[in-house]
Amino acid sequence: MHNYSYKRYSILSDGDISSGLQQYLLQVSKDRFIPAADVVAFMKTLEMEAKLTSIGCSSISECTARRWLQTMDWHYKKKPNGMYIDGHKREDVVVYREKFVEHWMWCELQMMTYNNNENEAKKLTGFSVKDGPFCIIFITHNESTFYANDHRKMYWWHSSQKATLVRKGEGESIMVSNFLTAEWERLKHGDEKARIPFWAGKNRDGYFDADDLLHQVEKAIDIFKEKTNRFINGLWLFDNAPSHQKHAPNALLARYMRKSPLATWVPKGGACMRYGKYVAGQTEVSQDFYYHDDHPTMPRWFKGMEQII
Repeated sequence: MHNYSYKRYSILSDGDISSGLQQYLLQVSKDRFIPAADVVAFMKTLEMEAKLTSIGCSSISECTARRWLQTMDWHYKKKPNGMYIDGHKREDVVVYREKFVEHWMWCELQMMTYNNNENEAKKLTGFSVKDGPFCIIFITHNESTFYANDHRKMYWWHSSQKATLVRKGEGESIMVSNFLTAEWERLKHGDEKARIPFWAGKNRDGYFDADDLLHQVEKAIDIFKEKTNRFINGLWLFDNAPSHQKHAPNALLARYMRKSPLATWVPKGGACMRYGKYVAGQTEVSQDFYYHDDHPTMPRWFKGMEQII
């Protein structure tokens, strides 16, 4: 005989139990992942056991705990990635942004802008500018990496065709570095192209760094000059990727310094480090990191961090 009209009672209907459990789970989830066993452990506390006993229940299973988690709007899924949303309010970021926007607004007066239909949104008119009567073209740098086994996954497939084995891994890669403009798309002039392919890897072309980028920029500037006959200014923009950054060859970098003196030591750039500075009282004193030429035993040797400090 079925009890069709019988109303089921859930322990979660008790507001004290459900709110207490919810607060406990929210607090624990800040420090670690929560399994269903945490719900079971919470219900075994003295306070919860007393409530369960009052309604004629001894404990709950992990299966019940999982149902409770779903009822309380918890979902077993991949954790979403968060975003830093308050970084734009930092004082240094605000100052940098205001200076950038101010300069950009000035440059925009000399730029040709386009609408969504790729038509000119405004006409440039002649006026007196600080750096000459030339318009400005906005040039961006872009890098993309392509993998041999990274291709489309969805396509038309006939029922008579058999499945083929999928190659493991991403396969060999090729990185393409290029410059783009709104006027000409890819930067090129005749047969000369600013684009360069780069086979990154330990046993291939190595890794794309600031030196490689500088060589490409020099080539791109020559192409830009030939294409515009030097009657247009270029505004070149790059992102802040680590591979685009480089210290000066004689920069003071502690991670490259050795502890003890050595005659032939120089940083990776191949140049001696520039003078350091320290404050003695109220006076700023320059410090040479290499011994003098007339040193009796170590002329022009690197002093070593122990002696420098």
